Amino acid sequence: MTRQIVLDTETTGLNAKLGDRIIEIGCVEILSRRVTERHFHAYVNPERDIEEGASRVHGLTREDLASKPKFAEIARELLDYLRGAEIIIHNADFDVEFLDMELKLAGLGRIADHAASIVDTLAMARELHPGKKNSLDALCERYFVDNAQRTLHGALLDARLLAECYLAMTRGQESLVMELETPAAAAAGAAGLILDVSRLVVQRASAAELALHEKYLDGMSKESKGAIVWRRILEPS
Repeated sequence: MTRQIVLDTETTGLNAKLGDRIIEIGCVEILSRRVTERHFHAYVNPERDIEEGASRVHGLTREDLASKPKFAEIARELLDYLRGAEIIIHNADFDVEFLDMELKLAGLGRIADHAASIVDTLAMARELHPGKKNSLDALCERYFVDNAQRTLHGALLDARLLAECYLAMTRGQESLVMELETPAAAAAGAAGLILDVSRLVVQRASAAELALHEKYLDGMSKESKGAIVWRRILEPS
C-alpha cells in the first residue's frame, strides 16, 4: 500500500510570485488508513516581513522566526520524509507553488520530482459536495472532526485535522476489493466452512457510542436531504 503524507504550510502572504515565503511546514503520515506517530514539523525563517493579514491567521511574526532555520537548511530532511509518498494537500495548487519555489531556490527541483503523486482534497470535496463550503473547518464540521483547538491556523495541527477528514471522505474505498469478488466465488470460498459460534462474544455499543452514531446519521441525513439507507433498514415494517 502506498505511503500517504498529509501536508500543510503557513506563509508570509498569499503570492509566491511576489516573493512570499514558507514559514511553517507540518506533515503527518498515513499507513494502512491509520495516522501514525511519525510526523514532520518545522518553522522556517523567511528572511522577509510577514504580511499583517497573514500574521492574524497563523499568529507568527518575523521576530518569532528570526532564530529558525532557513528553508534550504531543512529541505533535504523534508524531502527524505516525503520521498515516494502520495502527498495529500487541501488546495494543493497553493502549497505546491510555494514548495516548488522554495525547492527551486534550494536547487532541489520540484515537489513532484520526489512524490509518487499529489491529491487535492479541496477538489475532492468539491466533487463530493458541490455548491457547499469545503474549507477545512467546513469539512471538520461535516465529518465530525473535532477542531476546537483551531483558534489559529497551524501547519501541523491543520495537517492532522485534514488527515482525519480525508479518511472520512474516503471511508468507502476499503470495500472496493471485496466488491470485485463475485457471488459465485464468495459462495465457493464459503463452502465447507464451519464456524463455532458457541463462544462468540457480542460486544454491544454503549449509550455514548449509540449517541455518537445517531449524531453521525443526523449529519448524513442533513447532507442527503432525506432519509438514509441505515435508518430505512431499521424502520419497522
